[in-house]
Amino acid sequence: MSYKKSKFFLLPSKRKIKYLFLNKKSQITVVFFHGFMSDMIGKKPVAIQKFCAKRKLNFLKFEYSGHGKSKGKFTSGNISKWSNDAKQIIKATIKKNNNLIFVGSSMGSWIALNLFSDFKKQIRGFLGISSAPEFLEELMWKKFNKKIKKIIMAKKIYHLEHGDFTYPLTKQLIIDGRKNKILNKEIHAKIPITLFHGLNDEVVPLKFSKKIFKIFKKSRKKLIKIKYGDHSLSRKDDLKKICKELNNMISYRS
Repeated sequence: MSYKKSKFFLLPSKRKIKYLFLNKKSQITVVFFHGFMSDMIGKKPVAIQKFCAKRKLNFLKFEYSGHGKSKGKFTSGNISKWSNDAKQIIKATIKKNNNLIFVGSSMGSWIALNLFSDFKKQIRGFLGISSAPEFLEELMWKKFNKKIKKIIMAKKIYHLEHGDFTYPLTKQLIIDGRKNKILNKEIHAKIPITLFHGLNDEVVPLKFSKKIFKIFKKSRKKLIKIKYGDHSLSRKDDLKKICKELNNMISYRS
């Protein structure tokens, strides 16, 4: 799906954020948070958008600054800035009396969890896909050898090659990640939490989803392990399962 019908939102910092808001005048808005160096036109947000259109639910997706068509340099961004981007667009787009269901993909789950304190009275459910909270420290910095760490500290950037992608990792990104610890907190929301994780995920281990469950003390929790599923969980069958669970979550809260 292309960027058709999407718009730009001007942040207070004057940066432009690309977003799409599907307004079905529903009491529920599903909010999608994409992953690291991803965008809002991937298979998961498109499938969820189609699901919401069919169910006549509001749907919001957007791209953090430096991602996709949003303005700004990727290397100037970090978890704090991207979380603030998400907070600003949600506040500007969605009414205060609207119920929110957050759907986070990989890093998107970290950003969604960061916003629980801002929208705790509105959040009615959370669905995580291959969730990666605190991945910068746990999956990158702690696994880097001394040479890579030295490059990041001295040159303030390191280009990490992984598969077909190159990830420009900055010193400020790593340091900011440490200011956004979420797994040592407690969230007492009585809401349904469903986490999907592929058993063949070679990027983020299953234990990250299990760690998220520990911070939710009163929630109805469900972990769905996808046999042969990779990190993206974007196969047709994966998307069907995700939309089915989203439907269950909406029915549970309505």
